[in-house]
Amino acid sequence: MPGKPRNTSRNTPFRPAAPDSRRSRAGRVGKPQRAEASEPEDSAAGRPPRQKAADASKRSRHKEAPGKPERLHKLLAQSGIGSRREMEEVIAAGGVTINGETARTGQSAMPGDRIKVHGRLVNVKFSNLLPRVLIYHKPEGEIVSRDDPEHRPSVFNSLPRLSGSRWVAVGRLDFNTSGLILFTTSGELANRLMHPRYELEREYAVRVLGELPPEMQQRLLEGVELDDGPARFSSLADAGGEGANHWYRVSLSEGRNREVRRMFEAVGVTVSRLMRVRYGPFSLPSNLRRGQSRELEEKEIRQLMADFGMEVSFQRKEHKDRRETRK
Repeated sequence: MPGKPRNTSRNTPFRPAAPDSRRSRAGRVGKPQRAEASEPEDSAAGRPPRQKAADASKRSRHKEAPGKPERLHKLLAQSGIGSRREMEEVIAAGGVTINGETARTGQSAMPGDRIKVHGRLVNVKFSNLLPRVLIYHKPEGEIVSRDDPEHRPSVFNSLPRLSGSRWVAVGRLDFNTSGLILFTTSGELANRLMHPRYELEREYAVRVLGELPPEMQQRLLEGVELDDGPARFSSLADAGGEGANHWYRVSLSEGRNREVRRMFEAVGVTVSRLMRVRYGPFSLPSNLRRGQSRELEEKEIRQLMADFGMEVSFQRKEHKDRRETRK
């Protein structure tokens, strides 16, 4: 987009290092070696017959393990199409086919099966493939949606492009709110990150006009009544400021629509700027500029999934998705 700085470095915290040379990629895990071209039989008399080619399974010891049969609704959720419950409903309604036949509730699928949702072919992700996770610094003026009647800029246009899967947003941020937002290719992981059961804390930097008196801060900590029920901050700290503007750091363990703004409005204060600086264990990196993203490393993703009690015997899938320069 015009007018926004671009990160042009190829080896930065926001982009992984450039791929290895073509020669070094030949023996990479998950890439089976190419079978040697067959040669014509030698008809010379007295020459011993050639040895048979080595067994393919021995030549491909480093080949990525094939996925096991998995429940269809789980596969679709892992691929970021929707939640497990939503996928069960689509299957029950006859909206999913496997190899041309209508899928049944509870049915499993194998690697290589052609799966279509509402007639559209999808590439499902078996659980032996590690998902990808992004930290994105959302600027103000972007919407967290793929479909917008007003055709406003979307965060999805700023993310690395994927092949065979899609990014799933972990929660949302308002159009005029900036800061940290997580994306993953696993619908199951996204659902766990958002589920109220885990009570992941969200922390925000809030700018208001003037200072909040102690009694007003206490009301926000004890709870205020909103249209959709009571809400309160789990912490509220003065972060200073200059002139008429003053900053505060607040945290809460839920993510209702415009909740932080509405809580301040409930005590008669208007928020002039709002920025999310932390989501659960992830803080917004100080060197991550607006419109830029950083992909979590394999060890970080494995730890995250272990914390949520998810299967971690995954293999890292080599990908060649296009990584665009961030705005």
